[in-house]
Amino acid sequence: MKVILTHEVSSLGTAGDVVDVKDGYARNFLFRRGLATAWTKGGQKQVDSIAKGREVREVKSLEEAKSIKGNLESKPVTVPAHAGKEGRLFGAVSSADIAAAVKAAIGTELDKRKIEVPTPIKSTGAHEALVRLHPEVQAKVTLNVVAG
Repeated sequence: MKVILTHEVSSLGTAGDVVDVKDGYARNFLFRRGLATAWTKGGQKQVDSIAKGREVREVKSLEEAKSIKGNLESKPVTVPAHAGKEGRLFGAVSSADIAAAVKAAIGTELDKRKIEVPTPIKSTGAHEALVRLHPEVQAKVTLNVVAG
């Protein structure tokens, strides 16, 4: 099934790309989360407008993305979470929690969909997350998860 991506999906592509995926993946994941729409003959206009908007945003945000990357990588971000006595969390730290902690620490607002955590964070201590700021710029954020 051909779909038009409306948001960036890490394993497929960026907004405006036309990709071929399996029917179940498109119906059960991409469409339900609003990450893609079905490709039609009239959908080409939508593809063109998304690509044009992406080009306008990327040109001016490359320098900004590099400066944000420097701020994110310069110091660890403290993420408060509910934990037991032995440092095990009640649940896990989500990308929304990380985005809120970054906003509180640095003042930069991040999109939670652009934050990737390689393994679920279920304990206190130091962890790392990857933030896709721009197609060419990715920042590694050091997270200090504390009980709080």
